Amino acid sequence: MIKAFSLLPNHHAKIRSATERIYYFWVKKIIKSLKLKNKNRKAIIVLPAAMAGRISVTEDRRWLSRSKLCISDSPREVFTRVLSAVDLPPVEEGLAALRLWGQTGDRPNAWLAAAEPAHLEIKLDHLCLHALRGAQSFESNLRVTFDSLQKLIVDDTTFSFVRVGNYGYLRGNTVIATASLSSAVIDGLQPDEFMPCGKSAAGYHKLLGEIQMRLHECEVDFWHEVLGLVPVNSVWFWGGGKAPQKKVKKLPTLFGDDPLFKGYWQSCTGVIMPWLQNFEQCLDMTTEDFVVVTPASDRGGDLLTAYFVELRKLLKTGRLNKLILLFRDGLTAEVDRFDSFRFWRRLSELL
Repeated sequence: MIKAFSLLPNHHAKIRSATERIYYFWVKKIIKSLKLKNKNRKAIIVLPAAMAGRISVTEDRRWLSRSKLCISDSPREVFTRVLSAVDLPPVEEGLAALRLWGQTGDRPNAWLAAAEPAHLEIKLDHLCLHALRGAQSFESNLRVTFDSLQKLIVDDTTFSFVRVGNYGYLRGNTVIATASLSSAVIDGLQPDEFMPCGKSAAGYHKLLGEIQMRLHECEVDFWHEVLGLVPVNSVWFWGGGKAPQKKVKKLPTLFGDDPLFKGYWQSCTGVIMPWLQNFEQCLDMTTEDFVVVTPASDRGGDLLTAYFVELRKLLKTGRLNKLILLFRDGLTAEVDRFDSFRFWRRLSELL
């Protein structure tokens, strides 16, 4: 009896210790769950184009229709829209240099402008610009195109064409005004209103006129016609300027491989991670808001559908509280966690 009595305190101590461990385990688990669900985390995601019937699944259209949908009044670069979504000022110049920075990892020192071969279609009373990036065989013929363009200005020591990967650049020893939007953003529109104007644009129009005239005279694009491709009869220069100096700026983590975004993030010493085709992994790799830039192609709508399924799940479970979806055709959807309860909203005409 004395022996049993002497063991009783130790016995109670063991029970108390085990109970405390179980208690603290569940307390920590509950606190972690509450933090996870209550944390006001936001994701800004760049997605392929969504309008004009590209979203065929009714559930996806209904889900987006219950959110705040809007479309830009005027064409804007998706890069500029992302900066606006994270409350940062737009970059006024040097976008081409930033893009090259993102491609090479090194800050370029020269003045650069993006150079994009384009096709100008003559209408009854105006010109219409057609972007050729993404067109059939464009990437495979880009090297030949830029070799030909360089030969057109072989006697001009002021400017030269440079090709890095699937992107082309105009490098200059002098500064000229350029357009602020890429050819992809104004595809199918009249180019005149997006060209630089005023005295500072004289060099731009002079260079463009010479290139267009020599393209016509040399018939450098005849091989496009032989292959049944849209001929190159012009070049669209945009985003001219020099790269900014590197500086420290607080940015959300970037997941993506777009060189323009990567160049800007590198110039601000931001964190860049590759896009792993999974939004949940992005959440696991960062504790703050983040930006995802998905590829521009959608493979017939399959990727968008898969994206929407995963994003709805993350909102439903509380891992995300808000989404800002920036589609490449100008559509923006601000999706709140509780938007799914707005069942009275009809399908949006924007989709």
